Amino acid sequence: MRLSGTHAAMRRIWTVQLRPQPGGPTLACPHCPTHNHPLQAASARSAALTHLARHARADALPRHLRTCQCRARGCHWHPRHRGCSGPVLLALTCDRGGRAWRLADACAACAAAMSHTAIVPPTLLNAGRTQSASGKTRPARSTPPYGPGEQQRVREMLTYLAAALPRFSSPTARLLALQCALRADRQGRVRLPGGFLRGMRLHGRTELWQELEHAGWLHCPTGKHSRLEAQLLDAAVLGQAPGRTARLRAAQWALHPAPLTVPPALPPAAQLTTLVLAAHTRAGAGRTDLDVLARLCGQSPQQTEDLLDRLVRTRLLAAWHHRDNDEISWHLPEHRE
Repeated sequence: MRLSGTHAAMRRIWTVQLRPQPGGPTLACPHCPTHNHPLQAASARSAALTHLARHARADALPRHLRTCQCRARGCHWHPRHRGCSGPVLLALTCDRGGRAWRLADACAACAAAMSHTAIVPPTLLNAGRTQSASGKTRPARSTPPYGPGEQQRVREMLTYLAAALPRFSSPTARLLALQCALRADRQGRVRLPGGFLRGMRLHGRTELWQELEHAGWLHCPTGKHSRLEAQLLDAAVLGQAPGRTARLRAAQWALHPAPLTVPPALPPAAQLTTLVLAAHTRAGAGRTDLDVLARLCGQSPQQTEDLLDRLVRTRLLAAWHHRDNDEISWHLPEHRE
């Protein structure tokens, strides 16, 4: 983490507010005085996140010149913790009502200590680049095995959705949103076949689509197959890198997140927790802050601990520990110490 240097520190904090108005919500940005016009209620949250991402891209800095903006302000954005440490990341924070949003550079320790905060992965700030067709015929059965790349993309998308979706979103809706975000095309259109939804035990669950539609995250067109096709309204996920092929592989890995397996009989909350743990597991073990884990799972810290106990009882985990520094660690059965 960079704390000081010969270069003048650049302020990398951007904020927007969603202000209710008689004609609809207005996006107010102090960095863009002219950007103050009515928005559609369904796209207000997406517009706020997209606008912040645009500022971050326009004010890009080399990694070695970025500093922790939280530390520069006396770490007033979070309770006391062990001190600044780790790489400088982009932290997205919203207030409890979702009307004020802040995107700022913060070290990993500060970002983990902030409430209602998620790390914005670089893949959501970089516009996807199309590759020219080579014209070569690829040999059959050349698909490489799943690896850390798919795991990282799922971890990044789970982190983003923890901030982009309302905090009250159900675990099943979060699992559906993950698949939609990873499988959408460049125009934000996604189509999930009926067989795929049956495999996820989501066929006919129209209330999940309605939940995401009510949150302003997607729109389902009317018609006979309205619950199989959707248009994403979250513009921040449309330009994500890498391309769709790599994202489709990540979506497939999320269904079978090795080294953990997700039994279909598990309740949705336990399925989502298993996926989050798999995305943060290395060499049969993993660790993260309890608040971070609870936010990714869409649960309270107490509920998250209950879910971890359940995964131990079902032998998906060998054990987990809550350490004094509020950190959670776990290891898999085949790596029992």
